[in-house]
Amino acid sequence: MVLNLSSAHSRALLMLLVANLYWGLSFPLIKAIVLLQEKLVPGTGGTWFSSLYAVAPRFALAVVLMLLLRPRDIWRATPGEWKQGVILGLFSAAGMLLQNDGLQYTAASTSAFLTQFYAILIPVWVAVGGRRNPGTRVWVCCALVLAGVAILGRFDWNTLRLGRGEVETLLASLFFMGQILTLERKQYAANRPLQITFVMFVTEALILGVAAVATAPSPAALVVPWTSPAWLGFTLTLTLLCTYGSYTLMNRWQPKITATEAGLIYCVEPIFGSVMALFLPALLSVWAGIHYPNETATWTLLVGGGLISVANVLLQLRPPAKG
Repeated sequence: MVLNLSSAHSRALLMLLVANLYWGLSFPLIKAIVLLQEKLVPGTGGTWFSSLYAVAPRFALAVVLMLLLRPRDIWRATPGEWKQGVILGLFSAAGMLLQNDGLQYTAASTSAFLTQFYAILIPVWVAVGGRRNPGTRVWVCCALVLAGVAILGRFDWNTLRLGRGEVETLLASLFFMGQILTLERKQYAANRPLQITFVMFVTEALILGVAAVATAPSPAALVVPWTSPAWLGFTLTLTLLCTYGSYTLMNRWQPKITATEAGLIYCVEPIFGSVMALFLPALLSVWAGIHYPNETATWTLLVGGGLISVANVLLQLRPPAKG
């Protein structure tokens, strides 16, 4: 079948693929930012400040960008839009913090796949809330995801534990689940995506920014990164593509396709992230002067990531009915 890019449906599929490409880029990019910050301000690596300062600027800059693009009407949000935007910001800020701290202790490709854990949790949550069995397909998909998580996280059956990076990424996925469920609440159906996104960015910028200042080891840790061309380049790319660009595309084009198709499209994100982690770290290292080696396609990545991807596809091909 020939893809007709002139139709709204085909353009929506293409635009959502681009959004997933941007999100996939964020995984190796954020890891590079954290490593660069440790080089610029030694002693911050492996700290909460390092994680906070890798993401807080992107949302602050995204707020500034939206104000420059829509200076007159962007603030004109209804009380319902402010409420939903703040809730989304709280969930997203918590998820971002845990996800990016976890990136310091696990591979970017592993983080990308583990983040998709919410795709299985959401239908289970909805089924439990509706007091009904989600069906055999959902439970099979859950088993596949759990197996994939165990393989990706190199689960130690002797000590029964996952590593810090994998645990934090799974916890982040819970907060991202809350974010997605908030978007689906019927009471917010009339809210406008642009205003919601702006309020969400403001909320995240305030929370993560204040937390970064509070945890900064010194004033220099807040100032020095801004003097680095590489850090500025990474952060601006993260802001323009992985923040403003991806959320704008998602909010505009997802309503033009079915939820099933959207679920399938979003499963591409960790694949993009894993592919870019095979070659992008070395390129970023040359620019920033850091040591961030390319990842390799290990059997744990291929098998664990493959199980999670198959589970997501199986579930979205026939999603559980809404209660």
